[in-house]
Amino acid sequence: MTDLFDSAAQRSGRGTPLADLARPATLEEVMGQRHLLGPGNLLIESIRKDTLFSMILWGPPGTGKTTIAHVIAKSTGSIFVPFSAVLGGVKEVRAIVAEAAEQKSHFGRRTILFVDEIHRFNKAQQDAFLPHVERGTIVLIGATTENPSFALISPLLSRCRVLVLELLSEEDLAEIVRRGIEVVDERFGLRLSIPDGIIEAMARASAGDARRALSALELIATTLSGRPLDRSAEGEARIEVREEDASKILGEKALRYDRSGEEHYNVISAFIKSLRGSDPDAAVYYMARMLEAGEDPLFILRRMMIFAAEDVGLADPQALVQAANATFVFEHVGLPEGYLPMTQAALYLATAPKSNTALSSYQRALAAVKEHGALPVPMHLRNPVTPLMKEQGYGDGYRYPHDRPGHWVPEEYLPEPIRQSAFYEPTEIGYEKTVRARLEKMASLRSRSEEEE
Repeated sequence: MTDLFDSAAQRSGRGTPLADLARPATLEEVMGQRHLLGPGNLLIESIRKDTLFSMILWGPPGTGKTTIAHVIAKSTGSIFVPFSAVLGGVKEVRAIVAEAAEQKSHFGRRTILFVDEIHRFNKAQQDAFLPHVERGTIVLIGATTENPSFALISPLLSRCRVLVLELLSEEDLAEIVRRGIEVVDERFGLRLSIPDGIIEAMARASAGDARRALSALELIATTLSGRPLDRSAEGEARIEVREEDASKILGEKALRYDRSGEEHYNVISAFIKSLRGSDPDAAVYYMARMLEAGEDPLFILRRMMIFAAEDVGLADPQALVQAANATFVFEHVGLPEGYLPMTQAALYLATAPKSNTALSSYQRALAAVKEHGALPVPMHLRNPVTPLMKEQGYGDGYRYPHDRPGHWVPEEYLPEPIRQSAFYEPTEIGYEKTVRARLEKMASLRSRSEEEE
């Protein structure tokens, strides 16, 4: 569905995208992200007290990273310098920093350097920011869709706060579309009359992404008006947007999926229960319904991977492999061909033997952790990495399994207070039957060893 929401400005080749024209001017106008922008929160207080800090804004596309950086600059009277990690490099950063230093020393003005897609900078490029952030020459605001823990170097992370942005709600997106309608009217004299049902469908189909929602609105406006949004018409134009018009422009699926919001949860629930109930026909039926309705295929695949571990588990260890491989293949081929690996995985999961011991084992282990707390690790299992630790008995008595017949030795691995606990209880189903027999054999050998001692 992504191609339905490509920027209309890109299609026409003219004008500033509506997503930029409708950008909020104040923090109060920013939709969503109340956990960051609500009264009393850290970011708001830092702006109010003029104690602005460098930060990394991490979140999905279209959730307001660039917008928040813009309005922070306006709210604090700072110079705002946008920079793309895709298009620029260290040389440009040095020039920006030099100008920022001059502005700070001569005019007392702070510079906010906004680096979009900061994760695209390599380690050496990220290192270039460190001294300037440390000295306060710039306030760095980096935007990334990638996990900063993996995408950014530790020294940079230690100098910045990571603020996590969430997908926008359908209510927020609907309000953003309504604001976009006002912008189209005020700036271009094009009055769009769009029923609430269509606005709400556009919000749902935008999947938490404000840019998608506004690009969809722009596509409707330019298509029905017959002109790009780069100039005002003579006089005022009025357009009544009907559902059939919006369906032709955006695609029928974008407007008819899950009008009430409940059916989404009903169908995915039926899909999971059909897999769990070993009904391949029902499982494929519900999956086809979701795909045809416009559900994100990766959402379905994520649920299948979870199901493979939770409901099949060691009864068939290949189930998780099948689900993970289907995800890998889909990410490389996409739709429409991607429904084939998805269907294969769904059929495999539905027909596989079932066991929920991964879930039940973890729950029992978690209960023991909560009841007993952090019990001391037995001394023979500790690693004597220093001479002092060796003197204190770390590792004493540990028996290396690979030195013994069968690569196993009767040993105690749990802390003393819970030594008799059994968290994993394999079933008699599928591969777990083999696992159960092996564990029972080892338990028998351990008992015999204890009797001999």
